[in-house]
Order: sequence, then structure tokens, then C-alpha cells
Amino acid sequence: MKSYLIEISKKIVGLRQLAEAEIKKLNKKNMTEENTEIKEASVEPIEEEAFDQAPMDSEEGKDKKIKNLISAVILLSGLFVGSLFVDVVQLVRGGGFSERALSSADVFSSNGKTWVAYSEPLVKIQVISDDSCEQCKPDEVLIGLKQALPTMLNEKIDVNSEQGKKLVEQFKLKTIPAFVFSKEIEKTELFAKAEPFLDKQGESYAIKSAEAGFPVGKYIATPAVSDKDVAIGSNDAKVKVVAFANFQNPSDKQNFTTVISPMLKEYGDKIQLVFKGYVPPTATQAISATLAASCANEQGKFVQYAEKLFATQDAWGKAKDASASLKGYAATLGLNASDFNKCLDEKRYQATIDQSLAEGQSFGLQATPAIFVGSELKTGAVKYDDLKKVLDEKLAE
Repeated sequence: MKSYLIEISKKIVGLRQLAEAEIKKLNKKNMTEENTEIKEASVEPIEEEAFDQAPMDSEEGKDKKIKNLISAVILLSGLFVGSLFVDVVQLVRGGGFSERALSSADVFSSNGKTWVAYSEPLVKIQVISDDSCEQCKPDEVLIGLKQALPTMLNEKIDVNSEQGKKLVEQFKLKTIPAFVFSKEIEKTELFAKAEPFLDKQGESYAIKSAEAGFPVGKYIATPAVSDKDVAIGSNDAKVKVVAFANFQNPSDKQNFTTVISPMLKEYGDKIQLVFKGYVPPTATQAISATLAASCANEQGKFVQYAEKLFATQDAWGKAKDASASLKGYAATLGLNASDFNKCLDEKRYQATIDQSLAEGQSFGLQATPAIFVGSELKTGAVKYDDLKKVLDEKLAE
């Protein structure tokens, strides 16, 4: 198509130049004839028909030729300018279609593709991923996003690149693939629905992938550890194990008995265990148990108290008010009753429990048990041998 239109353009230029040349020649001749004196007396008489016919054929032919050339220029120019939305200036520059023509078209086809006009703006999305991670491919998510946002234009960014590292730091990204929208997302219909799952930093928006239910390819961050968290082992330990648990959950009871306790005995100070309660606000007994375990940790008896809670799970878990039972367990284990009771009654670690729940949700946790070994997550019924393999690999690094 482009070569065809260029050829027409060349023909137009050629015809126009030819027409201009003929007009100049005719004008020059007319001026010459006006300034020349014709001496009729010296010219021999010839037949009138021959005298009149020869000049008529010559002048009319030239006029007709010039008119035809001009008509051809006009015709071809009209075809050229109006042909398939093509803009002359854009064609010369190697560009595409005329903006003026396209503004009035909702749908058009070109080169085997159909183009549809949208009233929404072009929205750029940066896709942060890792080519070496097979599970981190964003293809399926991008297909879904494209259906919801047809005007999306994606740019792939390696998580290990300088740009990738800056985005990870800016949005505190925890998982990949991750997706960051340009500010134009604000002008789309999708924005109102998606806003609760977007984190704005500067003029860009990152999708809270885990909270939005997007599949996690790989974790690139680990849960934070504060001085309010229960931590067993040295802060200088090479490997940190962060366990999210619910004392009222039977699966957590089994996990603590068959995985956590053996791990602490085998690895000792080589690792640090950080315990975080992952309890919904409606589970009042479980919240009380988590508060009590944190209070026991103040006196260095977290593991013993946790074992007691799991062993008596059915008893305190079914009580309307578990406080009496929880205080009784503290006395049985030899804790300072006054200090323990004060800690429990004032709900000293409630803010820590709330923070742990929010943090777990930000990592996309749906249930417990959930164990992070570095940035690797193990969920559900974890086998000790599987966890041991991961621990040994991390310690050997």
C-alpha cells in the first residue's frame, strides 16, 4: 500500500511539472505573437480553409493537452489525499494514518488486522518478573488484565535490574510477577473497582498481587521481625524461620508437634524461630491464647506454654471465657502470676497480633500453618523432612 501511494505521488509531481512547462511555453508564445508585426501583403494567398485549420488544430490541441494534464493532477491528488486515511506528511515521514480521518472512525482494518477505537486513555503497565523463574511468568495475568483494560501497554522489567530494584523498593513489593500502572489508570472505568487493591506511590499504582488473588510466582521478601514478636534463638542466626499459626487450629497443633518442636531441638541456635499469630478478629478464644503465649514469652516460657495450649486445645477453645484457664496454665508452668495476669488483662500484645494478621494477608496467606524459611513458603501439612531439606540448603549457602 505504501509503495503504491508513493508511486501515485511521483506521478502527480511529474504531471504537475509537465503542465506547468506547457503553460509557460504557451504564455511565452502569446507574448511573442503580440509584439510581432505581420506583413500580410508579403504573404502569398493560400486557401482560407487551410489557413484557418492549421492554427486551430495546433492551438486547440495544446490547450486541450494542458487541460488534460491539469485534470489528471487534480484527479490523482484527490485520490491520493483521500485514500484509506493516509496522511501525505505522515507518508513522507514513514508514519501511518491520518489523525483527522481516524478520529471519525470507530473500527477499521489494515494489513489483516482490525483496529477498534476506545475512549479511554493508553495505560502503561510495568511488569516486574524474573526470566529464570518458571513460575513467575505473567502471561495468564496479562491476558486477564487486557480483557479488563484493552488500552493497556505493558513493559517487561527484570527484577534484578536497577529499574526493577527501584520499583521493588518504592512499592515494597513482596512477590513477583508484580504489576505497576501509570497514573492514566485513574481515568479508566476499571479504576473504581480496582482501587482497593492498588498501592499508590508517587504517580503510579502497584497491584497488591497477593491480596487481589493473583498467583504468586516467587516471594522476594520475608516477613518483618519486630521486638514485639516472639523470637526463639539468636538474632544473628543465619536462617530465620517465620511461622504463622493459630493456637485453636488442629492443623497447627499437628505442625507444632511434628515439625516445629523437632526443628528447634535439632537446629538450636543455628536458626531463629519467629512466631506470629494469624488469627481472625472473630476468633476471641484464639486471640486470648495468642496474647497469653506472648505474655509467657516475656518470662522465657513460650515453647512450654505453646505446648500446653495445643495439648488442651479442646478445653479452652470451647470455653466462653478462656481467661481463667489461661491464667491457670501460667501458674502450673511456674510463671510469675501477677506479671502474667497483668499482661493478659491489659492485652499488651493486641497491636502485635493485629499487625501480624495484616502482614500475613499482605503475603497472600489464606490459612495456617504457614512457614517461611527465608523467602520460601511452606503451607499446609508440611513434612519435617521437606522442611529439613530447605533448612540444610539455606544453611549451606
